[in-house]
Amino acid sequence: MTEIPEHLLKRAQAAREKAAADSGGGADAAGGEAADPRIPAHLLERSRAAKAKSEGDGGAVAVADKVASVVAAAPAAGGVPVGAGPGGHTQRLLTVVKSGSIQDVKATPVDKVHTWPHLLAVEFVAALACTAFLFFFSVFVNAPLLQLANPNQTPNPSKAPWYFLGLQELLTMFHPMVAGVTIPGIALFALILAPYIDKNPSNKPEDRKFATSLMTVHLMFWAVLVMIGSFFRGPGFNFVFPWRDGLFFEL
Repeated sequence: MTEIPEHLLKRAQAAREKAAADSGGGADAAGGEAADPRIPAHLLERSRAAKAKSEGDGGAVAVADKVASVVAAAPAAGGVPVGAGPGGHTQRLLTVVKSGSIQDVKATPVDKVHTWPHLLAVEFVAALACTAFLFFFSVFVNAPLLQLANPNQTPNPSKAPWYFLGLQELLTMFHPMVAGVTIPGIALFALILAPYIDKNPSNKPEDRKFATSLMTVHLMFWAVLVMIGSFFRGPGFNFVFPWRDGLFFEL
């Protein structure tokens, strides 16, 4: 059985005291019941029946009959519905629960971390490492400025900077429209469409095979063209072997 709330116990105690006062003063019991309409009649009758039973079994039968008649008439009068308890008595269970959310929402763990300090700390250390590498590389590798360009004397071979050597290498193989516009345009358009073709939200390389393969082919294609233009092109931009004819490329 659950514990009865305190306010119901106080109300029942007040009803018993009032009923005892009315019966002791010779007043009618029905007048006492009508004085407090907040308490149902069948509850008052049940309390008096219990009191009569504790005092003696003399008037218990009459009180029990009156309680049964009041309980039976309660549904017809729009009162409290009668349950299927023993003897036709109404069975009611009351309980008090703490207020709170009905839904029990639990946060699901996700494989994510905050940008600071996890990501920014790693990027800062990587930037320091790259700066240190460039510093020591500049100490051991001499990179002076060349002499002023002579417009009357074109160097042979004439090579573009290393990041444009891929395009210069394509110009030796295809028409300028194909080498300078069509092939680079197709490559850039394929890279633009890559996120819309491969919509996998995973960050793992094994789950992004299409995007990884596309970027790998793009980088390898460009790297091969740059290496051929840097180390395998000699005077007149002709194909040479660097281990036989020398290296026509300045760092």
